Amino acid sequence: MTPQRIARLRQVLNARQPDLTVVTDFVHKQRNIAAIVRNCDAAGIMRVHAVLGDEEYQVFRGTAMGSHHWVAVDRHATLDSALRPLRARGYQLVAAHLSDSSIDFREVDYTRPTALLLGAERRGLSAAGESAADICVGIPMVGMVGSLNVSVASGIILAEVYRQRQLAGLYDETRISREEYDRLFFEWGHPVVREFCRARGLCYPALNEEGEIEAPAAWYASVRDGTAPILGETDSE
Repeated sequence: MTPQRIARLRQVLNARQPDLTVVTDFVHKQRNIAAIVRNCDAAGIMRVHAVLGDEEYQVFRGTAMGSHHWVAVDRHATLDSALRPLRARGYQLVAAHLSDSSIDFREVDYTRPTALLLGAERRGLSAAGESAADICVGIPMVGMVGSLNVSVASGIILAEVYRQRQLAGLYDETRISREEYDRLFFEWGHPVVREFCRARGLCYPALNEEGEIEAPAAWYASVRDGTAPILGETDSE
């Protein structure tokens, strides 16, 4: 990797926000999910939780690979399976949903661990999603149109999330673990070797200070003779 590439990967990893995520509540259109994932990447989000049926998920995986190369997308069959672990970890659930109790999206404290809940294109947030939400927020508008495309709405809200977290200094310090940092740095910087190791259940090889595989000839020789470390047989990946 070039020094510029290494610097860029480290810059992005240093700003990742492990306590910020988005949950999509049966957002079916793959172009909208892909756009939401791009918005998440821009805000430093590491993982999106997509509540989707099997067929919709396969379509998304086939058409949006580039969009979630930098953001993990976890598929859930039900909204409860997506929200329950987040609730248990102390996330506030903020739903983009217009209701009598909705407040301006800028009035929420997004420096707290936060999951932004987004509803489907036409029907909006499900009744279960509205019931689970701690806060419902709306985006003030003065035109004839009463709502925004879900991916546009996510971008507007996440811009406010970024603004608040930036002011609080949450992008100025590395907030993910060393283990996760090193894993993602390898996976992003060496995607071909990543897939090679995944297909064979191998641990990732060590990298040198330049971000390249340390002693690559020796590592490939260990793969050929079957002595390369296998996942689960060592304490590190």
